[in-house]
Amino acid sequence: HLVESGGGLVQAGGSLRLSCAASGGTFTNLRMGWFRQAPGKEREFVASITWNTGNTIYGDSVKGRCTISRGNAKNTVNLQMDSLKPEDTAVYYCASRSIYSGQYDYWGQGTQVTVSS
Repeated sequence: HLVESGGGLVQAGGSLRLSCAASGGTFTNLRMGWFRQAPGKEREFVASITWNTGNTIYGDSVKGRCTISRGNAKNTVNLQMDSLKPEDTAVYYCASRSIYSGQYDYWGQGTQVTVSS
């Protein structure tokens, strides 16, 4: 069970931090990811992190502007987004998958991020 929070409206150049709270099951062999989907566009990979090692991967469109991390609160993953652009406007989803699988199995309901110009 994944629940996102932290979305909202921000001006271009601003920052937001999204959080994903995970519950149920074990997390030791999971990769947690953030994806986004803008209206009329396909879902896009944003970033991911392995629960065990903290290994991170970033999508090209956010590289250098976003940081994914394991949160201080138990079983949370954060996505810090800086230097936001209007094209970052989308619904952001948290997802999880086994590190042995290529497919994300569990998804949150999403949180809206809107960046005004």
